Amino acid sequence: MSEKDLGWDFHLRKLSVSGRDSNTANDPASDPSLLPSVKKLHALCKTENSEDLVARVYTSVNKIFQRSAASLSQSRTSNGLLLLAILQFYLDFGEIVLHDADPSLRTFFRSCLSREFADPVVAEATLEFLINNKKKLLTSFPNLLPQFFPLLLKLIAWNGERLEKLFLKAFPALMSPGSFLPLFPSLVDLPILVVALEKVEKSSGPLIGSSIASIQKNTAPKMLLALMDEAYTGSTIEDGVGDSEYEDNSAIDVADPLFLELLKDENDGIAERPWSSPVMTAILQASVNSPYSDKLKAVLSLTPRLLDVYFSVALQTVNNSLICALIPLLMSRYATIFPDKIFSYEVRKRLLEFMLSTFQGSPNFIALLKKPIMDRLGEAYDSPVKTELALQLCWAIGEHGGGGGSHKDEARELFESLELLLYENLSSSRVGMTQEVSLGHDKDTYRRSSQSRLLCFVVTAIAKLATHHRELIPRARVSLGKVARSRISDARVWRRACDFLGLMKDPAICSSILGPSRPTQGTAQKVGSINWSEGSTKMIAHIPFYILGEQEGPPFHDFSFSDIIPKR
Repeated sequence: MSEKDLGWDFHLRKLSVSGRDSNTANDPASDPSLLPSVKKLHALCKTENSEDLVARVYTSVNKIFQRSAASLSQSRTSNGLLLLAILQFYLDFGEIVLHDADPSLRTFFRSCLSREFADPVVAEATLEFLINNKKKLLTSFPNLLPQFFPLLLKLIAWNGERLEKLFLKAFPALMSPGSFLPLFPSLVDLPILVVALEKVEKSSGPLIGSSIASIQKNTAPKMLLALMDEAYTGSTIEDGVGDSEYEDNSAIDVADPLFLELLKDENDGIAERPWSSPVMTAILQASVNSPYSDKLKAVLSLTPRLLDVYFSVALQTVNNSLICALIPLLMSRYATIFPDKIFSYEVRKRLLEFMLSTFQGSPNFIALLKKPIMDRLGEAYDSPVKTELALQLCWAIGEHGGGGGSHKDEARELFESLELLLYENLSSSRVGMTQEVSLGHDKDTYRRSSQSRLLCFVVTAIAKLATHHRELIPRARVSLGKVARSRISDARVWRRACDFLGLMKDPAICSSILGPSRPTQGTAQKVGSINWSEGSTKMIAHIPFYILGEQEGPPFHDFSFSDIIPKR
């Protein structure tokens, strides 16, 4: 017998003996020599290219996989690396031995990775396995990774930037039509997931080897009784749970439904995460009022980069119906983000960039989403963050004509919302948000500046929307005229309204300046319209000087053509 045959026979006997050994039969992973034998046999199967040998190895490794899976709840050793090695064998030789790897893969995620995601060695090996088999998993098991994206997010949330490069390579495989929308709030809430995991570790011990899902099973009868009580008596689940229970930041009930929603392992659709709930309040207070852990700092830095990949993949591969459905979700989460100053700035910047780029590519989304957009305009003065969102939406409405020339009814409704926002400010005796008058001077100045900035955008949106839809011009003149005649304290708003009224006296110039910057689908560029994207290569003349830097009187420049035309 050759040396190769002796090695082959030795490793096969090793697998067979492992099943008969009373010490390892019920916990195969406790035998440290088993994993090298599985890997060696796998390599020999590849080099020998013998179906008979593959079948012999399959019989042994399949028995080991089944025993390991059955012993996971009682095992004190890590099974992750051994199961990954066997799964790799299934994927490489499954067609030869007619083995469907889907149930085995799901067993690994549900029973093994859910217990060992916090183990950095298993986490790294899992990501390498997903990357190496990415094409096979996407073609043969397209719903597998999207289903378990919450578990994989727990993996990266706990292991942090150390595995960032690997996770970013595997991350696009988590996106599918069924996971695209639920994935977004989970990404935004990654810092909250870290805080929740740290609370579980503090209350229940190390995460490695323990299944968080068992919490849900233990509390199911309690939750059922609570739901029955709510149905028959009208009392809610939160009734009887006073704020005092959450005064101690460490005493968060890890069996709370919201907590279980944060810690789930599988995608079960979009679930509402009420930020006003006692558990969410306790989580945020616990994180803000104490020094950030290293894991939380890492996730605060990592999450914006994950959102970059998410939005990039969305713009390239996701269909328009899903992207359109995502926009209201972005709007609703814009003001509800983990309260870290740098993190919230980075996330909101990306949300706005994606939203505006989506409107740029599909202006008709503005008409389709007029209801959520109008709702956000109605919340413009609830907080500075919502003011900024309303401001950007005003710009999009004006820039894209409320969805285009074919959406006249929607444009009229959006115009009426802009009018209402404008008139609410003109009729108000004070300038600012719905806060007490006794605010300090700096806060009052900020409120005035913020409102004036918003009103400038509202006035501009009204003028541009009327230019797109000329039937709205009489109403726009009335609205702008009221601003011009009002005693508004900010000169910028008054000046802008006057400038637009002046432009509307000359429809040709008004259409060139305030009209669409590019033709909509199915229409040609109007004669006299300026393509502002070509402004750096063309000279523009006959633009009234009163709109250039708000200058009045004769031109303020003093140059000749020879000064600006390069000499040869």
